Amino acid sequence: MGYSVGQVAGFAGVTVRTLHHYDEIGLLSPSGRSHAGHRRYDDADLDRLQQILFYRELGFPLEEVSVLLDDPDSDPREHLRRQHALLSGRIDRLQQMAKAVEHAMEARNVGINLTPEEKFEVFGEFDPDQYAAEAEQRWGGTDAYKESARRAASYTKEDWLRIQRQAEDVSRRLAAVLDSGAAADCEQAMDLAEEHRGWISGNHYDCPYEMHTCLGEMYVADERFAAHYDAVRPGLAVFLRDAIMANAVRKA
Repeated sequence: MGYSVGQVAGFAGVTVRTLHHYDEIGLLSPSGRSHAGHRRYDDADLDRLQQILFYRELGFPLEEVSVLLDDPDSDPREHLRRQHALLSGRIDRLQQMAKAVEHAMEARNVGINLTPEEKFEVFGEFDPDQYAAEAEQRWGGTDAYKESARRAASYTKEDWLRIQRQAEDVSRRLAAVLDSGAAADCEQAMDLAEEHRGWISGNHYDCPYEMHTCLGEMYVADERFAAHYDAVRPGLAVFLRDAIMANAVRKA
């Protein structure tokens, strides 16, 4: 007896109205009718419907689908090859779209998740978001940046306050060494440089000695970093840089 139009609509996930339309335009006419004149579809009709829906999914207009399926010179194997090529191309595009969505999701999931009031409490008048675009442009492709962003996204206000206290403590003790007249390559200064490196690795990203020395140079070359450290004690940026260099040589 075959399948009713309602059954076929349920199998294929289309509406009865769609099947009626396909019949009216000659794209998919059922192979039989019931005694009451109702449409009845056989397995060959279902195979053709599957082909129709495949081409529709790929964006082919109904007129072109009809030509593809009814051409007497059409080679079924060529149809399969064409379908495979079209499907492979779509998979590639979908994978690219998925990656773009993943990147967008990651971008929304990283960063400092604090309210404006909490940011002010932690950072004062300094707004870390002000330099977010610059940081991403300079280091966005590095593992260190990605790790730092992932960690930052998980930190609470209390975490940031703890991190700030640790940094201030290292800077204060390093300034005391500078005030004592000791050299940057003295044991105490190098130990504090090592503590500074551990603070970075423990809170932001893994910081090997080579990277740490590059940061030391940046603390002097970038006036914003230099001003930050020199506000604790004039000359501290250079002293920290030199202590970092001495520590790296010591650990080599």
